[in-house]
Amino acid sequence: MKLVFAISMMPLAACEPQVPTAAQFIPEYLGIETALLDDDLVQFNVSMTNAITGEDVSRYAECAAAQYTLIRGWGFARHVRTNVNEEGGVWSADAVYTISPALPRGLRTIDAEVVTASCVEKGIPTV
Repeated sequence: MKLVFAISMMPLAACEPQVPTAAQFIPEYLGIETALLDDDLVQFNVSMTNAITGEDVSRYAECAAAQYTLIRGWGFARHVRTNVNEEGGVWSADAVYTISPALPRGLRTIDAEVVTASCVEKGIPTV
């Protein structure tokens, strides 16, 4: 009986786990789409890569809502809902907010000016 041994010529580095690079942790914001559903009801569709959790893409949608509220000349928004999805490394969110000139009732309200300033400071794009 004859024994045959095969020796792989694959470099050792190819077998080692790859260490993530810093660039893989820098979010890439892919865009914002807005749709006015009613006078005070707005839908925001956003997408990004390199998000760590769904909260990152939700925050992106919130930044869009805050700036949009200011563009409309109003000061406040109230979160209605956000659906988050991740597919193939691309995170997306479909968020709906009401916007108003005065602080609306509810628990999930935002002061558009304060949130927009925070988004700019963190480098999160707005509308």
